[in-house]
Amino acid sequence: MICRKCKKFLCSKKEYGFFSFHIRFVENYNQFQVLVPENFYTDEIRMLFLTNLNDKKLLMAELSINARSRVYSIDTLRGLVMVIMALDHVRDFFFRAAVTAGGASVATNPTNMATTTPALFFTRWITHFCAPLFVFLAGTSVFLMTQKKSKNEISLFLIKRGFWLVIVELVIVSFSWSFNPLYNLFFLQVIWAIGISMILLGLLIRLPFWLILSLGIIIVFGHNLLDYPVINKNLKGGLLADLIYFTNFSVYNIDKSHSAIIVYAFLPWTGLMLSGYCFGKLYRKTVDPLWRRKILLMMGASLILLFIVLRFINGYGDPVHWSHQERGEVFTFLSFLNVNKYPPSLDFLCMTIGGGMIVLSLLENVQNRLTRFFQVYGRVPMFYYILHLYLIHLIVIIVFFLQGFSTSEIVTPQDPFFFKPPGFGFGLLGVYAVWVFVVLVLYPLCKNYDRYKTAHAKEKWWLSYL
Repeated sequence: MICRKCKKFLCSKKEYGFFSFHIRFVENYNQFQVLVPENFYTDEIRMLFLTNLNDKKLLMAELSINARSRVYSIDTLRGLVMVIMALDHVRDFFFRAAVTAGGASVATNPTNMATTTPALFFTRWITHFCAPLFVFLAGTSVFLMTQKKSKNEISLFLIKRGFWLVIVELVIVSFSWSFNPLYNLFFLQVIWAIGISMILLGLLIRLPFWLILSLGIIIVFGHNLLDYPVINKNLKGGLLADLIYFTNFSVYNIDKSHSAIIVYAFLPWTGLMLSGYCFGKLYRKTVDPLWRRKILLMMGASLILLFIVLRFINGYGDPVHWSHQERGEVFTFLSFLNVNKYPPSLDFLCMTIGGGMIVLSLLENVQNRLTRFFQVYGRVPMFYYILHLYLIHLIVIIVFFLQGFSTSEIVTPQDPFFFKPPGFGFGLLGVYAVWVFVVLVLYPLCKNYDRYKTAHAKEKWWLSYL
């Protein structure tokens, strides 16, 4: 028969997961390139073909496994937020504000309506989408794992990986921020929150689906009740309370020379991961992609609408209310968008997760050069996260000496970050230039690591922890 797709004889159409393949006997690489549809033509497929050119059955079996194991829209969105996240961290290290524009106050708080600029505000605001979407999609990835492994296996893996992430935060990530070999300050940030959330999800994963969904919804939509004094008056204060919810960059002394700062309280992030886990049900193999796209668009638009309504009412949903600004309507609008991240408010989560769902709907079945670029980062997020922090700080050291600072200025009193004396850094254009440089330098490293991980995932168990 003649295939309507490729107009060739001896072609059979096979369905694998989300993809259709038109298979014929092929003699060389170029013919295979024509037969594989663009939305599935990746480096992994090229590698599989070159490896198995003389065994067509093995080739198609491996194609089948690869098709079922990745959801490319999720990889693309995760990679996009990882790239954007690097912008925020470059700004943290390199931005130097002009004294006339507010000086140090602008550099340390780009969302301060009294001192910020629209360009600086949006440089910070766009990065708000990174942490919540990363945590949410981490939960989604766990659900996809349940399609291939038992819940007992996943529970044990999540608990072990959660503890590993807490260690990574304290040892590897903390040093990448400070470059202080004495570890005078430990940072409890997003990796720590993900680790604790994974441990809790590992303990809860055996519960019925509806109960996990209910817990996620209750935490996400109800945690801002803890902001009200009538509820929290007997709850606030102390290490445990700050770890769970109430931290405001709380610092606790470990001994005379070592402290820990709690940046991310884990409760809201755990609720978000539980919700992301349940969201993964939309990506089961039996779900029609067109239906899923409509549902994603509806859910995303609904969350954005809820954000607008709650924010306009200016009551429940965010402890920091917006207000009319003396600097004009533009800054009033910025105040409207300036929602609370520490801990993430309901308004914050509706804005970011709603936007992410809309992007996922637009990415459904889209595969081109741009999406494949972001997928490289989205497939190895932990590897990229650690490397980008160390690369940024290494660039800080280089710029430190190029700008004429001396070794006596490596340590700044009351500042935990080494190599960041007053007057160090660039303006906003310089920040963007360093950001682009960091992302592009890491691209080949992430791509090669992804290939290594794909080729050795089964034989080297430790790769799953990276």
